[in-house]
Amino acid sequence: MRSLPNPGRFKHRRSNKVHAALRAQVERTISRIKQWRIFRHARISPNKLTSVAAAILTLMIYT
Repeated sequence: MRSLPNPGRFKHRRSNKVHAALRAQVERTISRIKQWRIFRHARISPNKLTSVAAAILTLMIYT
C-alpha cells in the first residue's frame, strides 16, 4: 500500500525557497556594505551608522 504525500511538506519547501531568496539578497548586501570604507573609518556614533546601514540595505534590496 502506498502512503499519501504529506501536503505540509510542499508548503514547507515553498517557504524555504522564499526564505533562501530573501536571505541571499541580505547577505549579498551586507557583504557589499562591509567593503565600503565609510563604515571602517566613520567618525559618527554607532547608532547613526546603524540607521545608515539600514537605509542602504533597504535601498539596495528594493531597487
